[in-house]
Amino acid sequence: METEDTLPRRDRPVLIFDSGLGGLTVLREARYLLPYETLLYVADDAAFPIGRWAEDDLKARLLSLFQELIAHHRPKAVVIACNTAFTLAGEALRKAHPETPFVGTVPAIKPAAEQTSSGLISVLATPGTVRRTYTRSLIDSFASQCHVRLVGSDKLAELSERHLRGQEVADQELVAEISDCFLERDGKRTDVVVLACTHYPFLTNRFRKIAPWPVDWLDPAEAIARQLVRVLEGNAAHAPSGALDRAVFTSAPKDPALMRLLAGFGLTL
Repeated sequence: METEDTLPRRDRPVLIFDSGLGGLTVLREARYLLPYETLLYVADDAAFPIGRWAEDDLKARLLSLFQELIAHHRPKAVVIACNTAFTLAGEALRKAHPETPFVGTVPAIKPAAEQTSSGLISVLATPGTVRRTYTRSLIDSFASQCHVRLVGSDKLAELSERHLRGQEVADQELVAEISDCFLERDGKRTDVVVLACTHYPFLTNRFRKIAPWPVDWLDPAEAIARQLVRVLEGNAAHAPSGALDRAVFTSAPKDPALMRLLAGFGLTL
């Protein structure tokens, strides 16, 4: 009987990683573009929210965790659907696993700069992504002609998880986290907000209702899935394998509500 370790590369799973449920936005797009791939969703929820970790500790955790994940599951490709994790550890992970293609997630600053009319852009992110030199270098490279405001939210990823699990999230809680995104200057207003955490798109409809004026909310999920398609060129599955798409959580939860939620995304826990 074949195991993941003995399967041909073409038939191995695509591993999609996040600290919690946010990467489900990417999984949804990946399944649409790659319907025959077997998807393995891995959530390091035991470490959630990772934006509050010390950088050295988080990087060491990610390197250790991926050493185990890649050895056990032998994925054909890995998607790190987390800005904080990828901007911190993406380069080190690629060096540690040169045989495994990695698709990363970075703030969509370049498309925001191409799209803005006012020149006023905000990047809504976790504190870790806001602090990262990688984020500043993206601004210098692609948006130097714009005014880019970095807005770090301590709570928004957790509020998104609560919302996704059907728990109550008050408008006032969301307003407190996004209000700094909206800037008026010289008769112009912020017109693009980059959602630099894969959790945040689950709240986009709520954001639209409470925003002081309309803006474009940039969700990176589709672009990440398109990059995965390019990476898998020549190794994509062209027929269903019959394997179930699965979810693995580092905390080993037994929550029936979580199982129902995952089932809605086509995943078994």
